[in-house]
Amino acid sequence: MAQADFSYAAVGDAAGLTAHVSVFSDRPYLRDQIGDDLRGAGFQIGQGGEVSALLDGGLTVLGDVVILDCPMVDAASMAALSRLDMRVARSGAQLIVSTSLDALDPVFSCFDQSAPQILVDASRAERVVAVGRILGAVNGPRVRELSETDRLALLRLTEQVDAIASKFDRLDERAFITSQASQDAAFDLGDDDNLAERSLGRRSASVPLPDPRLVRRIIRQRNERRRFFDAELFADPAWDVLLDLTAAHAEHTRVSVSSLCIASGVPATTALRWIKQMTETGLLERVEDSNDKRRVFITLSDAAVDAMARYFADVVREPMAAAA
Repeated sequence: MAQADFSYAAVGDAAGLTAHVSVFSDRPYLRDQIGDDLRGAGFQIGQGGEVSALLDGGLTVLGDVVILDCPMVDAASMAALSRLDMRVARSGAQLIVSTSLDALDPVFSCFDQSAPQILVDASRAERVVAVGRILGAVNGPRVRELSETDRLALLRLTEQVDAIASKFDRLDERAFITSQASQDAAFDLGDDDNLAERSLGRRSASVPLPDPRLVRRIIRQRNERRRFFDAELFADPAWDVLLDLTAAHAEHTRVSVSSLCIASGVPATTALRWIKQMTETGLLERVEDSNDKRRVFITLSDAAVDAMARYFADVVREPMAAAA
């Protein structure tokens, strides 16, 4: 087992409460960088060590917040990550996992109990913000006790904080969220009105989903806006996620976590926060791949399928009624 200094320093938040933070990475320069950045942001952090020291179970005290750098995984490390997931969940510690887009699917599949924050190709600023967000949740108001409206508002606020932090870090990735879902209620059906007719013609008491080609057209139209406007102006990951999963559901295809992050139109770290939020609120469900334990699929819940079907039935009916 790798040797490391496991003495944790107390980290104080704005309320004067404390948490213990540790950092584990096989890249020494990154451990030093994270420590320097956290200290520069006003945190105090003790040293951690190499990833093996955390994964092999030899560490008796996890600390309140654990930062794990895991850019690549293999079968052995996946098994260790799954054990860590159970251990963190039992201990009540808060986990931040920093990984790459290439490793996102297998890493995501390992964590189904501890609900970690997963950062993808994270910037230095994003790591600092992630620690601050966790400490706020641990030592401040409990997010789960907030109303649904307040939770979404808090999530949008943290995205704005991320955007400001990224600017200070001189990065191009920003996560300012401006909801545009209402604009899609009047989408252009174009010349292919028979798609809408087929969608409505198949309606029954349970209201089926629309023709997936109709949904894919809307997605293409939304993406087309980026040719003429700043993509950030129309960023609405929750709606983009729902549209992509609606089309996939109607096509009887499965969507991996990494694919859904791409479809969201925002950085993967931001998309993962929205996926987590939407899963917690019952819109999305996590489904393990029975043939490949390295992958997890995301699907619409039954309630979300019904809501999207009724939404499309209403918005497709309106232009057809006007034409009549």
